[in-house]
Amino acid sequence: MATTDPDVHQPPHELDVTVVIPAHNEELAVADEVRAVHAALRPTKYRYEIIVVDDGSTDRTAELAAGCECRLIRLPRNMGYGAALKHGIARAHTDLIVITDADSTYPAEMIPKLIAAAADHDMVVGARTGANVRHSKMRAPAKWFLRKLGSFLSGTEIPDLNSGLRVLRRHHVKAYARILPSGFSFTTTITLALLCTERSVLFVPVDYHVRRGTSKIRPKHAYLFLILILRVIVLFNPLKVFLPLGAFCFLTGLAKFIYDITLENLSETAIMGFIAALIIWAVGLLADQNSRFNLDRWDLDEPVRE
Repeated sequence: MATTDPDVHQPPHELDVTVVIPAHNEELAVADEVRAVHAALRPTKYRYEIIVVDDGSTDRTAELAAGCECRLIRLPRNMGYGAALKHGIARAHTDLIVITDADSTYPAEMIPKLIAAAADHDMVVGARTGANVRHSKMRAPAKWFLRKLGSFLSGTEIPDLNSGLRVLRRHHVKAYARILPSGFSFTTTITLALLCTERSVLFVPVDYHVRRGTSKIRPKHAYLFLILILRVIVLFNPLKVFLPLGAFCFLTGLAKFIYDITLENLSETAIMGFIAALIIWAVGLLADQNSRFNLDRWDLDEPVRE
């Protein structure tokens, strides 16, 4: 049976890893997901705990999770995927954290392999690039564009930007707490943040199954992901954004200037293009300087000790 006290400070024994499962209206799969995680980890050497965070569900999610062998944290209202993760990670008894979804889309049997790989990496991501991957075709173009944009801006090829199956460390989450959002972009943010601060992130191919229940992702989230990617990159590596944008304005002004020469008439448009480029580059340099001055804010090396 689940332990529903969310403020348990002392673990029953020394633990190696905590599995955090955020759940909002996942009555169709949450119990099976907990059992699948147990089935994957019980035969291994890892000592573990499972935390299910009920994110203000209005169905039987909390009731069904309470009947499983796990710790159940109930949030008073729907606070968002990222908020549920942060609550669960904050209550974990270990620094090493596994996160996975409650909808049975990710293969729980891959969790031991990801944990083992985490010994040599700051984060291990279960990239949805395995042999058996079921993606929504309607979302594919937007996901491809956002993934390519994130790869370009971070300077690293990212096969899966926002996978919900990964192994990370609690002290990294604490270090980035000020920028980690409460919504679905939690995983996108921490992926970009670790890559931009030159941390080791390993992507391991995993399968991705058809979810049980209704997806919580909406079309508007693509726009929010786009804004978030730009915001995170500007925070850590602003020149990746400002240099290309300034170059576009400069080249546009240059093209108009050359055209104006053929007409023997210099227009305001060409001048504005050059001025806009100079302003954007100047702002980018100031942002880059500010970013470098604040590098010591991201203290990622020491784990949190209670």
